[in-house]
Amino acid sequence: MATADDALSPAERYAASRARATRSQVGSGTRLAEFRASVGFELDEFQVVACQALEDGRGVLVAAPTGAGKTVVGEFAVHLALAQGGKAFYTTPIKALSNQKYADLARRHGAENVGLLTGDTTINGEAPVVVMTTEVLRNMLYAGSATLDGLQFVVMDEVHYLADRFRGPVWEEVIIHLADHVQLVSLSATVSNAEEFGDWLEMVRGDTAVVVSERRPVPLWQHVVVSAPEPHLRHSVPRLMDLYAGHVDPTDPGVNPPINPDLNHVFRVSGRRTAGDGDRRGPGDRGYRGRGGYRPGGAAGLAPQRRTPPRFAVVDALDADALLPAIYFIFSRAGCEGAVQQCLGAGLRLTSPQEEEEIRRIVEQRTATIPPEDLDVLGYWTWLQALARGIAAHHAGLLPVFKETVEELFARGLVKAVFATETLALGINMPARSVVLEKLVKWDGTAHQPVTPGEYTQLTGRAGRRGIDVEGHAVVVDHPGLDPVALAGLASRRTYPLRSSFRPTYNMAVNLVSQVGHDRAREVLETSFAQFQADRGVVGLAKQAQAHAEALAGYDKAMACDLGDFGAYMTLRRKISAREKELSRAASGTRRAEAVATFDRLQRGDVVEVPTGRRRGYVLVLDPGRDERGFDGPRPTVLTQEKQVKKLTLADAPDGVTVVTRLKIPKAFNARRPDARRDLASTMRNALGAFRDDVPGRGARGPRPGQGPGRRADAASDRELQSLRAALRAHPCHACPDRDDHARWAERHDTLAAEHARLVQRIEGRTGTVARTFDRTCTVLETLRYLERAADGELHVTADGTWLRRVYAENDLLLAECLRRGAWDGLDAAGLAAAVSTVVYSGRREEAAEPYVPGGPHGRLAQALDATTRVWAEVTDLEEAHGLDATGALDLGIVAPVHRWATGKGLDAVLRGTDLAAGDFVRWCKQVVDVLDQLGQAAPTPALRATARRAQDAVLRGVVAYSSI
Repeated sequence: MATADDALSPAERYAASRARATRSQVGSGTRLAEFRASVGFELDEFQVVACQALEDGRGVLVAAPTGAGKTVVGEFAVHLALAQGGKAFYTTPIKALSNQKYADLARRHGAENVGLLTGDTTINGEAPVVVMTTEVLRNMLYAGSATLDGLQFVVMDEVHYLADRFRGPVWEEVIIHLADHVQLVSLSATVSNAEEFGDWLEMVRGDTAVVVSERRPVPLWQHVVVSAPEPHLRHSVPRLMDLYAGHVDPTDPGVNPPINPDLNHVFRVSGRRTAGDGDRRGPGDRGYRGRGGYRPGGAAGLAPQRRTPPRFAVVDALDADALLPAIYFIFSRAGCEGAVQQCLGAGLRLTSPQEEEEIRRIVEQRTATIPPEDLDVLGYWTWLQALARGIAAHHAGLLPVFKETVEELFARGLVKAVFATETLALGINMPARSVVLEKLVKWDGTAHQPVTPGEYTQLTGRAGRRGIDVEGHAVVVDHPGLDPVALAGLASRRTYPLRSSFRPTYNMAVNLVSQVGHDRAREVLETSFAQFQADRGVVGLAKQAQAHAEALAGYDKAMACDLGDFGAYMTLRRKISAREKELSRAASGTRRAEAVATFDRLQRGDVVEVPTGRRRGYVLVLDPGRDERGFDGPRPTVLTQEKQVKKLTLADAPDGVTVVTRLKIPKAFNARRPDARRDLASTMRNALGAFRDDVPGRGARGPRPGQGPGRRADAASDRELQSLRAALRAHPCHACPDRDDHARWAERHDTLAAEHARLVQRIEGRTGTVARTFDRTCTVLETLRYLERAADGELHVTADGTWLRRVYAENDLLLAECLRRGAWDGLDAAGLAAAVSTVVYSGRREEAAEPYVPGGPHGRLAQALDATTRVWAEVTDLEEAHGLDATGALDLGIVAPVHRWATGKGLDAVLRGTDLAAGDFVRWCKQVVDVLDQLGQAAPTPALRATARRAQDAVLRGVVAYSSI
């Protein structure tokens, strides 16, 4: 039955609901009244409105700033479920947040009433309140789990995570497939399109209250820390300056508020020293500082120069202004660790003797399960030293127990400064008095991108601890390119649109076809948020396409040439460029082969020059490494001039190596003894000195491998390239005096034309995009016989499709095909774990050399990896043929470490010779364990299922098996 509220917008419905909630506050005897009496503090207005909507039987979307208290609404849903004798599921995006929420709810409601399900941890799974990762709930829904019986409420914490490219689709799957009677509580950060998201929730879930609060419970002040020279001092002192002008209200600055005139003056008067300034430093000395050790300048010379304040100085300045504890965001793991070392080197100490004693007690208690032999490889002692001084790093490369210890110490106020990557901004409860951003650009995996207003809001949202701090502080460190006016605009905007990343997966397809059939599944997927947004976005795209068409017409006129067809001339130029690149790639392959050949010729005792790469210099070959030959040749063990023993790979010397002399290595030489390494390195240095003396003009080296004169002759002798160049010179437009201007316009035309074509394709494909992708996915599954068409034309799941339903990993089809084709049959437990790692792992950087494979290139594991690669190639070919995004490439980067770990090796032996951080290794191992657990149930043969279970046990040990629960 329609009500008066039905004609209102979400904002108007929210206002009406707020009025009803306010009127109801005076009542007693309601569940909300019980809850308010139990929490021990007064609820904010938005919390009351959202809780009242829940008690009225409605779903709720709550969008509010970090630290505003959104989780109170989720906790009220738990309270309602327990009071009504039903169940509540509390879902989170990450296991660490699930663990944290489980502990909170268990303290409040008793451990007997609260359970935890995170894939690798199961505690009291049939309890009336269960905390879980969202993937676990998705799997329950597809499996029709009996645990869903009696479910009344589902809380989706951090629901804005559905924008995540890799894991976001799971959120939409859950929202779409939950039973209609289940009340959904969606908790989100402040998003600028909350009403759009609320409209979609109302469409798929029914009556949903949209509750938006943009008020921070603790006001946030914006600052810039600068390091400009003081007139009366000979050195720079970091100063904390307000960003906004004095009359601006920090809680409501408006759009592009005026900046602090004092800050503007500092930026205008004090220039920033750049690399180019070095030419003016002093007569003949690049380190010239003038008399007294300071640089000339200031009022008597150059304008005083601002410098980026050192990290330890920024922390010290915050401490002096009583603005600690602080989270200092540095968008680099190495930067975080380097910042800790800089603070230690500067002698910074932020703790009292009593606090240091408490820190050491907690650390010893937390890390008691770590084997003593692993402490050195984990960097334990340096980590503990920093913690004792109140300083820590926090990033994904840390061991989980280290991260959790840092979080606990920070929450207790014992650690005062944490240098963190942006991963800390999601979920984990670590509020601070201040948040510092070192830069306003970050690496997104492909390029450096500016921080968006939404990201800035998320990162600085932790500043200001409710109930502790009167105000919070966001601090941006002065750095090259910082513009205070642009920063003020960035900090004052609240644009954080939620964009769906939903896409059908193979597992999703077989589950939906099995449950509701193809046609009904298609209809269900058309209700996704992705399709909802796509349908709304066509109008804007059409206007953009029209503007493109007008611009292209203008470019056509600008590139026109009176002497001939300039479009044909540009086609010749593009063909020449493509041919040159093709020849360059061919030459690169030849150089690579020649470089490998130099490795093949190495002998024990060779002193080798590494002309380029990260190991540049001279090394002594201790072992030619032919027994550990990878796909890119041998991996010799070498001694560097710095007395370190390393593995030398093609990645270290991409241009090959050159033998310059030979040494006789003593038979009794032991690389594990520092004195033996020192003596042999000294002998090598002496031999190199004699070698340089014996070879006059050594500075002028001969050609290195792959750099002979024949390499440059390829282009000159290529007939196709010469023919194209001749045709270019003969074209009439080649003689045009305005040729370069025409070419610039033509390049702009080509760039815009390609963009326009993509835009038109997007417009044409907007309607029904998700359903069409689902159809193509089903076609691939039908081709591979996971689905089959019956006589009546309906699609049905085959026997193979039945066990594909139980494979939930990201590369689900690739895993299923490897199992079905027997690619991993006959592997032992360690080999299977290593093989699975290639499907799970994705390195942070591209490796130039093929990793070492245990057993060599002809061993059983190498054969299994070759078979896996063939399966992957066939799957991706099939996907591309049907217009689907190809399955991600295999990555062999952790094959050897996982294999060594699964065979029982210690952490030191596993990580030695790799660039893998302990925390990363543990994280990837846990993902391998998750897949092995699925294979233990879904593999088609009893033997492979048994091997998967043994492999799971072999990997899930030691630091990998650690859990704080």
